[in-house]
Amino acid sequence: MAGGRIVVGVDGSAPSLKALKWAARQAAATGDTVQAVISWEYPASWATLMPGVPPEFDPEGLAEQILDETVSKALPPDQAAAVTLAVVGGNPSQALIDAAKGAELLVVGDRGRSGFKAAVLGSVSSNVSQHAPCPVVVVRGTVPGIPDVDETETEDEK
Repeated sequence: MAGGRIVVGVDGSAPSLKALKWAARQAAATGDTVQAVISWEYPASWATLMPGVPPEFDPEGLAEQILDETVSKALPPDQAAAVTLAVVGGNPSQALIDAAKGAELLVVGDRGRSGFKAAVLGSVSSNVSQHAPCPVVVVRGTVPGIPDVDETETEDEK
């Protein structure tokens, strides 16, 4: 069915860049549109460790910046301009499951910004694979026809 919507989870990690590139390529082949979704939430530990959130801390603004930069980095300008961007407050898995209602496909990377690098499949990709209202593609490893993304690890990803 041409003219549908492909939702892709983005968090700025190398696997999410691969997922975004894969989704854009799939959308070009099917005539679907791409909606890139990023979510944010306050860390649960903040409730017990901090008396209040610093006023200058803007997690929604930071998420929007990461989303903009990821789309610009992953896609050529003409493709990037056609992507619908969504910044959602809340749990990443639930945000993607909700965004995927009515979508043709949900695309995620095999892991994201979690500190558990050794996990075979990330918690978000595992959760959405089980609960999404549409088919799910988990992009893993090297994707044929899509150049590798710079996978330079940051200290928190090791």
